[in-house]
Amino acid sequence: MTDNNFIRNTVRNLFHIMIFKDKLEKIKNEINPEFQKLINYAWLNQTYYTDLLLVYVNGFFEQNILNWNKTNKNKLNPHVIGPGVEGHSEDTHYAFINKYRHEFLTSVPYQEYLKKIEWSNKKEDQIRIQNLADFEESTIHLEMLIYLKIWEADLVIKKFYELSRMINGENYDWYFKISNSNRDSNSTGTRQEIIRNKIRDKLKPYSEKIFQLLKNSYCPQLRNSIAHSKFSFQGRNIHLNNFIEGDPRSQLKTMTFDKWVEIFHSTIVIYNSYIKINNAINDFYGKIAMENDNVLLIRITEKNNKQYVLPVEYRTKWKDWNYKQIK
Repeated sequence: MTDNNFIRNTVRNLFHIMIFKDKLEKIKNEINPEFQKLINYAWLNQTYYTDLLLVYVNGFFEQNILNWNKTNKNKLNPHVIGPGVEGHSEDTHYAFINKYRHEFLTSVPYQEYLKKIEWSNKKEDQIRIQNLADFEESTIHLEMLIYLKIWEADLVIKKFYELSRMINGENYDWYFKISNSNRDSNSTGTRQEIIRNKIRDKLKPYSEKIFQLLKNSYCPQLRNSIAHSKFSFQGRNIHLNNFIEGDPRSQLKTMTFDKWVEIFHSTIVIYNSYIKINNAINDFYGKIAMENDNVLLIRITEKNNKQYVLPVEYRTKWKDWNYKQIK
């Protein structure tokens, strides 16, 4: 047995980790055509032909370059492309999520799994069922970590936000910024404000199914409960300890494990679609670039609405993009 197989089987034995293929397929088959519709809308409604490319290459305003320009003769444009710190963070978490979603995918139908944990009067069955219940709780702990890694990820939120702007015929936002504190005066909004108001609600006119998927998957109260460890397991239920009477966004007192499975699998489908959209954008513009000497123009829209274009170069060997150096 290889070291990787040993680790994988050890983890399986410890946690009984599973993503149920039948549940993923059901959600995916219904949602994939809807995501394709959104990409088509973005392509048709974008205000410049490479705004979608900016979603992939992560165009952003780097404030530190302005400070550098104060003391250096050669001035640099603070509108940059590339992964940035958010991209490197995404690579780290992607490696973890990707291993989970591929290595612990099971073909065992979810309904068949549920039969294994049905109550039985037989003592030997009760021991087996209790062991499965313990494994299930451990699984959910790990899945909650993945849930946070997806819904807290700056770049995931940013790219869906920018995509929603393309779909609604708005310019690419170079100055996107998630609020880190109440003192932020120039931010786009908090994570939950952006996800609910500037992604989910703005996509509703274009896909009711995507709207519902996001609404059912992203729950701020659940997210806060996980992040602050304010929950407990009792039976096959998650009890949330952050219920607030009178707060319409904090009305959940309990959630069944079955409901959690639905939320988690929906989140994984959204994440899979996010990866697929990223790759599709890069492939699409890569083909266009190769028909144009590997060079395309991207548009900068400054805060004062001043606009100009800069050339970017596609490197076919690595399938990536850089600003083209003008000699």
